[in-house]
Amino acid sequence: MGQEIAIQLSDLTKRFGNFTANDHISMTVDFGTVHALLGENGAGKTTLMNMLSGILKPTSGQIFVRGQAVQLNSAKDATKLGIGMVHQHFMLVDNFTVLENIILGSEPNHGGVIDRKAARQAIIALSEQYGLQIDPDALVADISVGMQQRVEIVKVLYRSADILIFDEPTAVLTPQEVTELLAIFRQLAEEGKAVILISHKLQELKAVADVTTIIRRGQVIETVQTSDTTTEELAELMVGRPIDLTQEHPDVALGPDFLTLTNVTVVDNQKLPRVHNLSLNVRGGEIVGLAGIDGNGQSELVKAITGLLPVDSGTIMINGQNLTNASVRQITQSGVGHIPEDRQKFGLILPMSLVDNMSLQDYTNAPYATHGLLHPQAMLTTTEQLIQEYDVRSSSPWQSAGSLSGGNQQKLIIARELSRQPQLLIAMNPTRGLDVGAIEFIHNQIMAARNAGHAVLLISYELDEIRQLADRIAVIHSGQIVGEAQTHDLDVNQIGLMMAGETITKSEVTHAN
Repeated sequence: MGQEIAIQLSDLTKRFGNFTANDHISMTVDFGTVHALLGENGAGKTTLMNMLSGILKPTSGQIFVRGQAVQLNSAKDATKLGIGMVHQHFMLVDNFTVLENIILGSEPNHGGVIDRKAARQAIIALSEQYGLQIDPDALVADISVGMQQRVEIVKVLYRSADILIFDEPTAVLTPQEVTELLAIFRQLAEEGKAVILISHKLQELKAVADVTTIIRRGQVIETVQTSDTTTEELAELMVGRPIDLTQEHPDVALGPDFLTLTNVTVVDNQKLPRVHNLSLNVRGGEIVGLAGIDGNGQSELVKAITGLLPVDSGTIMINGQNLTNASVRQITQSGVGHIPEDRQKFGLILPMSLVDNMSLQDYTNAPYATHGLLHPQAMLTTTEQLIQEYDVRSSSPWQSAGSLSGGNQQKLIIARELSRQPQLLIAMNPTRGLDVGAIEFIHNQIMAARNAGHAVLLISYELDEIRQLADRIAVIHSGQIVGEAQTHDLDVNQIGLMMAGETITKSEVTHAN
């Protein structure tokens, strides 16, 4: 486009001990453009942007901002230069209000007192300018993930950033929220700002990015004009081989109900009902996809099934046992695997090693333990095998789980849960934050569990994922199942109507195609 150069990276390298995360990376980002950074999990994308935002210092190489060589010793240095980053895992204080989070560290003062009125006016003006609907007085703990994303964007705009970095910004958003966010990126670029977008979602990159730089194992592979390439070509550049996300559904004799939910009602921590008299079953040899917009009771339902939230009424039968309000350990030992919605809160203990995290479910059993004594060598051997099998990019099995990239944390959980060969797999957003190569692998693993006669309940906000994998789709709205049918009997429009709360009759389903 010929605009002024916002960022230029020259031979930027970052090493952690013997591990090279970024290897002599050079790239240029112009003002007035959306520049996408595409790469596999662990390819070094976030490390690169953390150097640009002042969180990490380069081992070698140079960063130029607006043509000037700079040294970024802290995030504050980056902020002063107009660089703002919205991280994949939000940096918000739950117990603060939206307004307090936005102004934190940049509070307007009037006579030594925080000028909340001025802050409110500035925040409301920004939210209206960019169509970012937020409530300045709401506690962050009480707002949706989509609203938290908007708060993070307003936070960087409030600091007058004109170079904005977004790390996997759509990973937890609904399709409608994604569309709105991509429109905001285009608006920011059209105003002359530089937008750097880290994403695995090729359709979104194609929709919004002017330029895409592909990195693989810490090195720049190619920089392309996005409009001149296809999603298939981008995927192959990213992983180094062709990708196929289509799934065959071989006929499998359906087994017994491994999961039967009967009139289940669940209330949240504020005693508000989030799941209402919900009934659903999943049989061996099938994948049931639960589709719905985020916030319609999916989280509470999964937590109730897996023992993390109490059931107010109704029954949960797992593998023929009534496990309503059973302990997490009882549920796990009954043959249930759980890929949780929040990998950092419920899936891993971040300060612990990969070995300890991989052994969490079965550390009391052989081969990890006998007569109460742990066998560290057996734990290490299994972890090393699974790290290799599931391509968890790590420098050592003894490194902390918290030091892995988000996508590799997800693969660590999936390796642990699927390797246990659970009779019932509860998978919530299992490919969140994963690249297409990893998605292909995980989809194949989930399908293999189904083909082996196991039962899978797949909860995903990615409608394409549900339609690719599920044999049967149930749609949840306001905590209730509003429709259910075989996947091939439903079209996207009908699923969308049900997600919005409309009930589809059996005759309408029958005539879908």
